[in-house]
Amino acid sequence: MPGVLRRQPANRSLVSQCTHHHAVVFLLTFFSYSLLHASRKTFSNVKVSISSQWTPFCPNDTALNLQPYELWNSSHLFPKPEDAILFLGTLDTIFLFSYAVGLFVSGIVGDRLNMRWVLSFGMCSSALVVFVFGTVTEWLHFYNKWFYCCLWIVNGLLQSTGWPCVVAVMGNWFGKAGRGLVFGLWSACASVGNILGAFLASSVLQYGYEYAFLVTALVQFAGGVIVFFGLVISPKEVGLSEVGEEDSGAAEEDASEPLIGSNDNEDDDQNYSIQAADLSSSSSNPPQPRAIGFFQACCLPGVILYSLAYACLKLVNYSFFFWLPFYLSNNFGWKEAEADKLSIWYDVGGIVGGTIQGYISDMLQKRAPVLAVSLILAIASLLGYSRSPNNKPINALLMATTGFFIGGPSNMISSAISADLGRQEMVKGSSEALATVTGIVDGTGSIGAAVGQYLVSLIQEKLQWMWVFYFFVLMTSLTVLFIVPLIVKEISMLLADRHLRRLAG
Repeated sequence: MPGVLRRQPANRSLVSQCTHHHAVVFLLTFFSYSLLHASRKTFSNVKVSISSQWTPFCPNDTALNLQPYELWNSSHLFPKPEDAILFLGTLDTIFLFSYAVGLFVSGIVGDRLNMRWVLSFGMCSSALVVFVFGTVTEWLHFYNKWFYCCLWIVNGLLQSTGWPCVVAVMGNWFGKAGRGLVFGLWSACASVGNILGAFLASSVLQYGYEYAFLVTALVQFAGGVIVFFGLVISPKEVGLSEVGEEDSGAAEEDASEPLIGSNDNEDDDQNYSIQAADLSSSSSNPPQPRAIGFFQACCLPGVILYSLAYACLKLVNYSFFFWLPFYLSNNFGWKEAEADKLSIWYDVGGIVGGTIQGYISDMLQKRAPVLAVSLILAIASLLGYSRSPNNKPINALLMATTGFFIGGPSNMISSAISADLGRQEMVKGSSEALATVTGIVDGTGSIGAAVGQYLVSLIQEKLQWMWVFYFFVLMTSLTVLFIVPLIVKEISMLLADRHLRRLAG
């Protein structure tokens, strides 16, 4: 019980423990994943141009300027734009499925190899694939559906090296004190990447969509080189002590408890034991921590519930990511470059939402109740945005509000909560658990997102956009449903804390 009363001042040591190494790690991991997301965003930002290029009949006159009529008419892939749109949705699904599979593997690989090597390899090789996909094929006028599919499968596998590695590196450097705030700010990397990708794509789109792929691929490759020579993955590499969870003993146990609804007597957690060596050994050297196994990581408290919840939430968040510029152009008739720039407001809302909600969860030392409130409000914001008028300022405001309540919780689950799950009491002594747990949570989320992208294109074609938003409302509701056990657990603990403070007062 004393640990309950000592939890509140956990944020006090956050600033005092930071060094310039922490700042460098924060910035390098932030921008490395931003660049990965920027290259993904490029594809969603040029869907109208690609659809026009792949079909013989152009929906607007501007796309005729991309290539001479005889050239693109003789090399079209689809008889009508609707078929091209469905194939673009299929490419999104292919990418996310391969990305999901890659996340499960990359998390395990990242815990066993040098994460700096894994991250820089993924960034540079993915940049080459993006360059071939969007630039080389257009320069050579080579259009082939199977070739595009194969390249996007490889791109998904390579890009999957990013998130488990950067979250694990951040988890190595930043402890639980203030993690919600730190990771709330840091998880804006995806949204910043979306903004950067939209800016880069819209700035060169007038020259042809192939130049949008070219610019983002070059920037991402350069970022991979910088990461290879500059990233320090652990404090041990520069002679600093390992991150200790700010309070040991009872407070440590209390900090990890909200992530789970388990019984107090779990047979001393023998089923989840990470250590292979006998702790009673008389050896003077402590046993070296080993990487946690995949199935052991799945059995960790809270991992499955948050993974299932994230599968539903990432479906909604990534649907906005992949389809928002196309929706604005298709539904309101706005120019593609204008739609790209306007879609930035969704990411702005996600950045603010992740930061504020992370800070509140730090103050409460509970994550699930904050998520629940945000997701319930997200349902209202989705319904409101679905009825947005053909007015850009109003649309931007509603879009930012939706991003606040959808993107914020998504950022929290994929970063701060994943780090919490990978740093629980029962994995203490195994620093090689963070990437594996992060890969499981994000990989499961990507499977849900992969299914969703195909469903979005299918629902839009058969039932129009309003039913797409109803689908989003359903998925958001399921997200809340999956974390109900954690919400009940943490609210009960908050009430118990309040009662104890009254008694102590």
